[in-house]
Amino acid sequence: MQPTLVKDFTRDEAILAVSLELAKGSWKVALYDGRREQPAVHTVAHPQAAGRLAEAMRVVEERKHAWGLGPATRVVVIYEAGQDGFWVARALTGQGYEVQVVDPASIPVARRARRAKTDRLDALRLVLSLWAWLGGERDRLRVVRVPKLEDEARRHWVRERGELQKEIGQHRDRMRKLLRTVGCWDEVDGEFERRLRQGAVVCYDDGALPAELRVRLARECERLALAQRQLAALEAELHQALPAPVQQCIARLMQLKGVGRVGATRLQLELFWREFDNRRQVGACVGLVPQPYNTGESRVDQGISKQGNRRVRALLVEMSWLWLRYQPDSALTRWFMRRTQGGQKRGKRIAIVAVARKLVIALWRYLKDGVLPEGAVLKAV
Repeated sequence: MQPTLVKDFTRDEAILAVSLELAKGSWKVALYDGRREQPAVHTVAHPQAAGRLAEAMRVVEERKHAWGLGPATRVVVIYEAGQDGFWVARALTGQGYEVQVVDPASIPVARRARRAKTDRLDALRLVLSLWAWLGGERDRLRVVRVPKLEDEARRHWVRERGELQKEIGQHRDRMRKLLRTVGCWDEVDGEFERRLRQGAVVCYDDGALPAELRVRLARECERLALAQRQLAALEAELHQALPAPVQQCIARLMQLKGVGRVGATRLQLELFWREFDNRRQVGACVGLVPQPYNTGESRVDQGISKQGNRRVRALLVEMSWLWLRYQPDSALTRWFMRRTQGGQKRGKRIAIVAVARKLVIALWRYLKDGVLPEGAVLKAV
């Protein structure tokens, strides 16, 4: 009699699993080939990035030779996504290694109140999770999509733009608060620096500002002017430097009422550089999918997962409010109105998150297949 199910986990090829625990002072390199009881762990601490990477590759090659693995042995390297970004993955891929970048939050850990945590233990846990993942246990970790170098570089434009806008607002807010300490409620507008130089900005009793405060406000005006010049130069450079296909996608998004240049640019450079297979991948990528907690008699609504790109998630919520305003006859707006009719503000804040998820899927289909969102209208040419 033959068994109905055969489970053979023996690999046909030799594989060397390698994990990198990246830290500023040193890296931990854990290696495992499935034939030993415990993985081997080494430390590399070269002060330069290129030298430390070379030391890590030397450790891998030496361990391959010591364990009798051939030069053609498949080597899979894994490390956690973090502040080092993707340069390690690109460098190792260029040397012929197979690299996986993993979401740190997806790695299973012990749930004890007090658990041991060191770089060595993290490297061991990571390499064993990789070995299980290679064996078919895909729930052991979640792999991050590594963007192309040019796609990653383009993000700096929109992210720096957001930082400059925030900095401009901080300067103006700081100046308003400083003025209020002397009872001055003047507006901090484009003419404020000129009025400050002419002595037109005064205290509540029409007295002159203290000299120290006036000097500090002048320095704030200089920093504000610098940030404004940098923002103007960045916006002029941004739309000239983008390649034609990216500009075409941005222009298509801007054809929809309620979608402006800033939102379309950020959405294209932060999200739609990726290729998605279905709508579930789109929703999961921006973290706008529900996260249920149903166990036994417990039923808890944990809200959305909040995974993925937080900048895109915040942008989509803002765009959803604008969509309700400028696309009143669209199916999304009608759905929102039906769900929130006569409701409170909290219910609307919850419903707008669902609108954001539906909106990003509709925009993805609009760019991918040319399907106009139901009931949406285009801007007049």
